[in-house]
Amino acid sequence: MTERAEAGATPSKTAAPAAARWRDAWARWRNRLLASPRFQRWAAGFPLTRRVARRRSRALFDLCAGFVYAQVLFACVRLQLFQILNEGAQTPDELAPRLSLSLDATDRLLRAAAALDLVEARAGGRYGLGPMGAVVLGNPGIAAMVAHHDRLYADLADPVALLRGERADTALSAYWPYAGAADPKAVTADAAAPYSALMAQSQPMIAAEVLDAYPFRKHTCLLDVGGGDGRFLTAVAESAPNLTLWLFDLPGVVPHARTRFESAGLDARVSIFSGDMFADPLPQGADVVTLVRILHDHDDTHVLAILKAVHAALPDGGTVVVAEPMAETRDAEPVGDAYFGFYLLAMGRGRPRSPARNAELLGQAGFSAVQEHPTRQPFLTRVMSAKRESVI
Repeated sequence: MTERAEAGATPSKTAAPAAARWRDAWARWRNRLLASPRFQRWAAGFPLTRRVARRRSRALFDLCAGFVYAQVLFACVRLQLFQILNEGAQTPDELAPRLSLSLDATDRLLRAAAALDLVEARAGGRYGLGPMGAVVLGNPGIAAMVAHHDRLYADLADPVALLRGERADTALSAYWPYAGAADPKAVTADAAAPYSALMAQSQPMIAAEVLDAYPFRKHTCLLDVGGGDGRFLTAVAESAPNLTLWLFDLPGVVPHARTRFESAGLDARVSIFSGDMFADPLPQGADVVTLVRILHDHDDTHVLAILKAVHAALPDGGTVVVAEPMAETRDAEPVGDAYFGFYLLAMGRGRPRSPARNAELLGQAGFSAVQEHPTRQPFLTRVMSAKRESVI
């Protein structure tokens, strides 16, 4: 069975054959109509269809131009335009020397950024921080991911070669050294530093969602597997002051966690364990284990191995909490299968999974009572929990 089939990505075959044939026939008729230039011209001019036709045309153009839009954002982040405009609205003449750009280039960037709501035109020919730019400024993790995307864009320069497996050494696989390492425990602290820093910058947004969704206070000891530099546990420590905290990650990663815990005054409260989750047993004794942005980095076989290791480490009645972006998230479908699907492909392993597929894997690992806990921003992360059944 292929990995795609294992991941539950094959089309459903439960629909009645007659109904399926009808839907296929309707789709063929619709697509022939939409592909007709004559129909397109008519729909764009007819009052009852004009708005829909124009909206769909704009959506298609945005899809074609998406890379350019992303590069405008990248330029703003790289030039620290949002930080500069946060000081107050300024004219292109004032901004040009601060950006080290010509006046013409500054004007071009500002107009492009204004069209994307990153900045906005103000009175007197000035430009100020726009609503989208304010969101980026207030969330350093977003800017960190934007700056990091230069590697992803390099890997996607030839997406067909990537899909055919013709790109053995990608920029992202080098950035995440554990992804292709023969011995993950050999990854040094220096090699782990860049991706640990990126994860730490984006973790606060995820941690806030997870802590709002799941009540960790009801537990006594939490083990965070793949906990990185400890940013998630630091957030948990504040919200659940009576909870004992454990972290497990690769030897090259845990020095960064130790530094964070010491600076936060948590070194006496947090126990750190180093090892490889695929080769070493997890420490036993915690009644809840968290897997935050871990499972989608691995194929099904490795995910099942991780979940079985967690199952073995938990006591009867213990809980595992899975938190990560997932496929088939309503109103955010492109985030799962499009963005993360290709990001993980470039990284060299892993795939986004639906909650239903994660539930299947949890069940195969021996967990029961699988439950999803709603988050405020499900496109960022969804949260699921499951229980290790008590043995009677």
